[in-house]
Amino acid sequence: MNTATPALEIVDARLQLGDGDARVTALDDVSLTVYPGEFVAIVGPSGSGKSSLLAIAGALGRPDSGTVRVHGTDLTTLRKSAAARFRLTTIGFVFQSGNLLPALSAADQLRLTARLAGTRDVDIDALLGAVGMRHRAGNRPGQLSGGERQRVGIARALVNSPSLLLVDEPTAALDRARSHEIVSLLAERAHQSGVAVVMVTHDRDVLQHCDRVLEMTDGRLAELAAVA
Repeated sequence: MNTATPALEIVDARLQLGDGDARVTALDDVSLTVYPGEFVAIVGPSGSGKSSLLAIAGALGRPDSGTVRVHGTDLTTLRKSAAARFRLTTIGFVFQSGNLLPALSAADQLRLTARLAGTRDVDIDALLGAVGMRHRAGNRPGQLSGGERQRVGIARALVNSPSLLLVDEPTAALDRARSHEIVSLLAERAHQSGVAVVMVTHDRDVLQHCDRVLEMTDGRLAELAAVA
């Protein structure tokens, strides 16, 4: 039994979206616990609730009921300004295709994040080196491949030394080899630095790199006994 404080603990979260006849249940009594250093993947069809789960885990939204804690802090009790600050200092996000600012070099993407978070003494070279991108520090996103942009996105997400890293479809625009490379890198960061990683993906081919795999169906979450 794991006695560590969970990095992420969601208990009985319910969330409905839309109005009237279009109202749907995005999350239906969802519970999830992820510990430091654990790499968890969530799979499921579009519209099953995966994005809603990432949103409440990252303090981008609140469930209608239930609790969401990140290292013991209940996100559902935070005011908007406090939630924004908590996201910036405690949670890292990796978006599809990196979601980088086109005018900034790889190094400047990280510097801007550090400045916004008020993080001092960040070793930009070391972070880029950790994802194999030190040699591309001066390049802008338009000069990088899809895999390179994802690597910079991962380095940027690690600037504030987050306790929780949320990753949205990181392999959507990548070929098979690059997909395995990126997901293997995420697993390495989880296991070596102790950050908890939750990845939403449609790509079942990369699940071998994960510690646990869960599946969302119609707003419900269930753990898969084995990865096919």
